[in-house]
Amino acid sequence: MKVGQILKTKGTRIVTIRPRESVAAAAKLMVTENIGALVVTDVVLTEGSTVVGLLSERDLMRALVAGGQDIMKMSVEKVMSKKLISCEPNDDLTDVIEKMDRHSIRHLPVLDEHTLVGVLSVRDVIRVLRGAVAERETVAA
Repeated sequence: MKVGQILKTKGTRIVTIRPRESVAAAAKLMVTENIGALVVTDVVLTEGSTVVGLLSERDLMRALVAGGQDIMKMSVEKVMSKKLISCEPNDDLTDVIEKMDRHSIRHLPVLDEHTLVGVLSVRDVIRVLRGAVAERETVAA
């Protein structure tokens, strides 16, 4: 199965935040949206809105342990993961699973060329695999 097929089923709503927003605002947005990561985008004059990083629950926990509650006043850009690991709509699910495992990550921005078209999470992968297992069980019954 291709990433693009999963996005069609899941939908392509993407929750983003700007790098200069506060960590407190980011954490509140993640709780409100019930998501584990935010794609960090910024406006680049020559390219428009561009993905510059990812802020995950893990990033927040690491920053909290290192800096205490004061991190809530910091900007997202000081806490986010800047090394962006992403996938493309034509990538196979097996490649995405391998990439998530190899890099110990749970969220992958989906980029078509340089345009953000979605986010794939471990939860999305589990849903696809659960559906495949249920399908097999139905056929076997």
